[in-house]
This record gives sequence, C-alpha cells and structure tokens, in this order.
Amino acid sequence: MTLGKHDIEKIREEFPILHQKVHGKPLVYFDNAATTQKPLSVINALNEYYTKNNANIHRGAHTLADRSTGMFEATRITVQAFINANEAEECIFTKGITEGINLVAQTWGRQNLKAGDEVLITYMEHHSNIVPWQLICEEKGALLKVIPIHTNGELDIEAYKNLLSVRTKLVACVWASNALGTINPIEEIISLAHEKGALVLIDGAQAGSHIEIDVQALNMDFLVLSSHKLYGPTGVGVLYAKRAILESMPPYHGGGEMIKEVSFSKTTYADIPFKFEAGTPNIGDVIAFKFAIDYVTSIGKKAIANYEHELLVHFTNGLHAINNKLGSNLIELIGTAANKVAVQSFTLKDKHPFDIGMMLDAKGIAVRTGHHCTQPLMAFYGIEGTIRASFSFYNTKEEIDILLHSLETILSRN
Repeated sequence: MTLGKHDIEKIREEFPILHQKVHGKPLVYFDNAATTQKPLSVINALNEYYTKNNANIHRGAHTLADRSTGMFEATRITVQAFINANEAEECIFTKGITEGINLVAQTWGRQNLKAGDEVLITYMEHHSNIVPWQLICEEKGALLKVIPIHTNGELDIEAYKNLLSVRTKLVACVWASNALGTINPIEEIISLAHEKGALVLIDGAQAGSHIEIDVQALNMDFLVLSSHKLYGPTGVGVLYAKRAILESMPPYHGGGEMIKEVSFSKTTYADIPFKFEAGTPNIGDVIAFKFAIDYVTSIGKKAIANYEHELLVHFTNGLHAINNKLGSNLIELIGTAANKVAVQSFTLKDKHPFDIGMMLDAKGIAVRTGHHCTQPLMAFYGIEGTIRASFSFYNTKEEIDILLHSLETILSRN
C-alpha cells in the first residue's frame, strides 16, 4: 500500500503550518527528523483541554479533574497498543527521550553497574544516548565501549559480536539514525545481547513514526519514544520497560504522585507507572499526544514507510543526477545504508553546511545543518557537519524538486 497524490493533498490540509510563505516563498519543510509538524487534531486537542478541561490529575474529586485524568490515562492505553506493551503500566511518561535515557542511567544504571562492567553504544548515537552513559560509567568505574560502523553508515555486526562479553550489562542503541537514516537490525542486536545476559535500551526517536513497533515480539527491555517526532507536542516522551525491570528500579525524582505514604522516618513508593512520574506532569500535551498516535495509526505505518521511501529515492536519484551533470564529486552523500528511514545527509564541495542552510532558507526551504547532536559520528567521517533533508508523509516530490533545483543553482554559480 502507498499514498497517492490525492491522499497527500488531503493530509496536507490537516497541517496548517505548511500553508505559509517564508521570505516570500512557499514553505518547504524538510526538517522532520528534528521535529514533525502537528495535525489539526493535535492542535484542537490542546485547545480543548485548556478551554474546557484544565485541571490537575489523579488527586481531584471534581468533574474537571476526573475528565483530565481519564484523558491522560487514555493516552497511556493508546501508547500501550501502539507499541504492543503487555500492560499500560509499563509505559512511563517523561519529558522526552533525553529524560527517558537519563532515568534509566541514573536508576537502573546506578543500581546495577559496578567497576569493570561494560556498556556498549554505537558510533551513530545521538548525544542523548552517549552522555548519560558516560556520566554513570565514570561514577561507577564501568567501561563505555563503542560499536564501530562501516563507511556506508551500517553497523559492524561482527565487531558488535566481538565486543559482547559476560561483562556487558547494557547495550544502548539507536533504532534509526537521525543523521544517517540507517535502520539498525535491532532484533539481532537484542538477541545477541540477551545471550550474554545483557539488557538493551533502544532509542526509537526516528523509528516511532516510520516502523511498526512490537516490544513483546522484539523482547525489548527498554524503549524510549518522543511525541514531537511523532506529530505530537514537544515536551512529552515515553519510557517503556518490562514490569519486572521497572519494579526493581528505584525512583528517579521524589515528590508528589510517586509516593504511597510519607512520614518523616520513611517514605514508601507508589506502584508503576506513578513511581516514575513525580509532580504535576505535562497534562495537556500528553492528552494531545494520543491524537498524534491516532493520526499516524489511521494512515498506517506501512503506507507511511512506502511513501517516504519513494521520497527518499526521488531525492537521492536527484542528487546523483546533479553530480552527473555538474561534476562527480560536488555532492557527497553521508549515509548510504541499504535500509533507511527518509533521512539523507550530504555535503557540497567547498561549501559550509551552515551557508547552504541560509541560502536555502532564503528560498523558503527548511533543512537542518550542523552535527545533528552526533559529533563523534561527524568525526568518524572527518567532517564538521552535514546538510540534512528529512521527509514526512506530508511532503511531495514537487517540493523535493524545488530543493534539488536550488542545490543545482548554488553549485552552478562556481
């Protein structure tokens, strides 16, 4: 199944931000790996919450509190179904993926890591899946080891097998790279880690809106997701973990909601998920997140993946065509793995990515430039950064042609 032109036109009507001009040009938004735009259903849900239902949740006996609590917990049930968790209580709401990973590092990691233990990450990790492990490994005297990649951006599985040992306690791996688009073979990664008795944390930031998720079938230990990468509001994320793991972990933050009983001599903690949700949460945005998941589900992950792959192929073919026309090495593609989400990084010969980003912005085209919070990965390729175009199901081939024409024009000026 794929999405036709009529489908895309209908979808684009649901995203009001796309219908504007930037510097006098129609907006072409290709920065979806950084954040996705929001459909009307999400925007309307936020408006309705704050105009009709705003109240604190779980502790109130009045009607507004009851409504808000019901809608908040409805999102948790929706998340459970979206990732096929065994139970809704295994889904913890966070501020985002960064907080989710830090939560695991500072609770599970502090409790379980000791001197000489090893944590494995990959060369393509986002900083949010590097720094938390550096911090806890330094504190505990554990070793942080890095799984190498091939120059095409694919993980070196043989090197991963050689790095795994009985000392490996956790493997933290991105499902789909935000800088390269590479989709990692997480089923194999998880299986190999479990053979050594290690747990696995999967960063699902770029996978959430593109790839079917079944945490039970994949036997996932930890999964982190982000609402704003999934057409939902910013400031909301999900940490999934198996019940037994969550119950073994100490709380991350102390305060209201995460307690069962408090005295000056001792505090007992609430059951999951509330043990990890101290304080008043981001209620309105969590409620609106349900509508984002519902929207993605209504289109279907397979249809989304098929259409976005068409866009990726159209763009990469266009880049190759420019090289064939103007000179073979003017555009270098960074990340050419066989299995990718709709993300393509590239560089232009003798041109700084930031300068290209500014030139494209003047034409109404939004791309991301820089190191994409993957500085070690950029060092691996010997570059400071790239230009990154990332596509969504509301983008069109006609928009891609505008970007390609703009790049050709920039290169032709030399």
